[in-house]
Amino acid sequence: MTRASEALGDLLARPLAPGLYLVATPIGNLADISLRAISILARADMIAAEDTRHSRKLLSHFGASAATSAYHEHNAERERPRLIARLGAGQSVALISDAGTPLISDPGYKLVREALDAGIAVISIPGPSAALAALTSSGLPTDTFLFAGFLPPKPGARRTRLESLKTVPATLVFFETASRLEKSLADLADVLGPREAAIAKELTKLHETVTRGKLDGLGNAFPGETLKGEFVVVVGPAPARERDVSDAAIATELTRALKVESFRDAVRSVAEVLQVSRARVYELGLKLDRG
Repeated sequence: MTRASEALGDLLARPLAPGLYLVATPIGNLADISLRAISILARADMIAAEDTRHSRKLLSHFGASAATSAYHEHNAERERPRLIARLGAGQSVALISDAGTPLISDPGYKLVREALDAGIAVISIPGPSAALAALTSSGLPTDTFLFAGFLPPKPGARRTRLESLKTVPATLVFFETASRLEKSLADLADVLGPREAAIAKELTKLHETVTRGKLDGLGNAFPGETLKGEFVVVVGPAPARERDVSDAAIATELTRALKVESFRDAVRSVAEVLQVSRARVYELGLKLDRG
């Protein structure tokens, strides 16, 4: 512990070079902040926060007294030139989100681009990330993964997005709000099939939980519970069988099945035989019907 204090003291004693600092902050447990992040927040000329009121607790806890400015999706067009002007004048600006790593489903990308285009140094201070915390504790493959952010709120757009992801040979990581979780899980199960998945909530907090199971069963993972906040949903990669089966092969099997079964039963049986999602067979069946 003495060495940690000495290391922090050494960092605080150094002048902070001008530039834009992307500082990862805790997603729940304040103890997860790094010594380097504390030193940047303590020395920056300004801290640009997604929500200054929300971030005040963190900054006060660690004694950061720099001026703060709100920077979020609703004021970014107005505030970005002001921040670039400060950076261009040789100041240091720390960008933080409400929680976790900036730019991950949070504003900041355009600010980084404009800073780089202006020849301003951009320095990332790595640290907590809800997406990585959920992925690594899910028990699902971590060698290849795709962070897909928040799914569209409207059902049609959400299913279209999932259709584009269903053959991706990687573990999928999504963010979702409490109000949309149940409907999103239903669409995930319908479009992607009964893959292994995990739902993480309250990560790094006292009541952290990671619920694991098949997608078609996770829709009832929180019976009677009033859900709040945001969740991370991790879904296993597309089975090799799903990726290898062509649309033509599905169409051939479906044509045969429709000669002896109803449309609904044919879709179900073909999906089971070929081990592909019912949604995929259903969509191809509609195309065959229109043809």
